[in-house]
Amino acid sequence: MTDTSLAERLGAVAAPRVPVHPDVAVWRSVSRTDIDGIHALTVAADRVDHPTWTTPREEIADQFALRHLDPERDTLVAVDRDGALLAVGVVLLHPARDDGRLTGFPSGTVHPDHRRRGIGAKLLEWERQRAREQFAEAAATLEGGGAVGKMTIFADEANVGLRALAESFGFGVDRWFTTMVRDLADAPVLPPVPDGFEVTAYTSARDLDTLRARNDAFRDHWGSRPTDAERWAQFVGSEFFRPDLSRLVLDDGRIVGFCLASVNEDDWETLGASNSCIDLIGVVRSHRGRGPAPLVVSHSLAAIRDARLAKAVLDVDTESPTRANTLYERLGFVATERSLALVERV
Repeated sequence: MTDTSLAERLGAVAAPRVPVHPDVAVWRSVSRTDIDGIHALTVAADRVDHPTWTTPREEIADQFALRHLDPERDTLVAVDRDGALLAVGVVLLHPARDDGRLTGFPSGTVHPDHRRRGIGAKLLEWERQRAREQFAEAAATLEGGGAVGKMTIFADEANVGLRALAESFGFGVDRWFTTMVRDLADAPVLPPVPDGFEVTAYTSARDLDTLRARNDAFRDHWGSRPTDAERWAQFVGSEFFRPDLSRLVLDDGRIVGFCLASVNEDDWETLGASNSCIDLIGVVRSHRGRGPAPLVVSHSLAAIRDARLAKAVLDVDTESPTRANTLYERLGFVATERSLALVERV
C-alpha cells in the first residue's frame, strides 16, 4: 500500500463515540443475557436478508464466547424505550498476526421494522472506528508496526441496503461468492480410489490433524486466515457438525483432503427440502491435481444421500485459485444465489 507501517498510517486512534439517534434510548455493550434477544433480532433480519438460511442461536453464543472478543469494547446494541433490541453490532479482530496483516470483521444488523432511519449508519460508523482502534492497538505490538489492516463485511446480493451503506463509508466489492445446490435424487458417481489413498469417515481423533490440513489448504485462498484451535473446537464440537456425513482422504495416514458437513434442520423449511450444508472442502497444496477433491466430495455426497437428505448445499469463491466452482458443477451442483465481500483497507 505505502512505505509506511500500519501503525504510522493510523497514528493515535480514539475510542469510538457512543452514537446518538432519536429512536434509540440506550446504546450499550452486549451481555450474555442478550443472546436470546440478539438471536430473535437476527432471525427477523434473516427472513429479509437471506431467506433460504437461518442463523443458529449456537453460532451467536459461540461468537460471544471467543477469547479474542471483548464484549465491553467490541460490541454494541441499540435498545428502544421499551427495552427491545433494535440493532446489534460486533467488531471481531481475527487473532492471526502473520505477515503483519490484520483482518477485522464488522458485522451486525438492524431489525427490519426499524431500517431506513439511519440506525445502521450510526452503527457502522461506530464499528469502523472501533476496527481502526483495534488495528492501532494490535499494530503497536507487531515488529515493524504491521503492514495492512483490512475490514471485511459480507452481504447477500439481495441485501442491497447493506451494500449501499457499506459503499457510502468507502467499502468496495472485492469478491463474489456463489451458493450451489446438489439435488441428491441422483446418486453421485464415486471415482476410483487412487493407489495409496484411503477414504474414511471423520472422527474426533483427527480434529487437530484436520485443522492443520485446513490451514494448509486455504493459505492461498482469498481472505483466508489460519483458524485457531479455539474456533476449530467450536466448529467440530457443534451440535450441527456431522462426522458421519464428513469424509477424509488419507495418503499413507496423512490427511490430504477433507469434506466437512453439518445439518441444521431449521434450514430445511427455508430451503424447501431436507439438506446438509458442506461447510469446508479442501486439499492440501502438495496434493492438488491428484484427485482428492472429487473423491472426497463424492463420498461425502453419497453419505448425505444415504442419510436420506434431499440436497447438499455449499458456498464457493467464484474466483477460487483451485477452480473449485467448476469442479462442483461437474459433480452436479447448480449455482443459486450470490453473496459478496465488501472491503476497506487501511
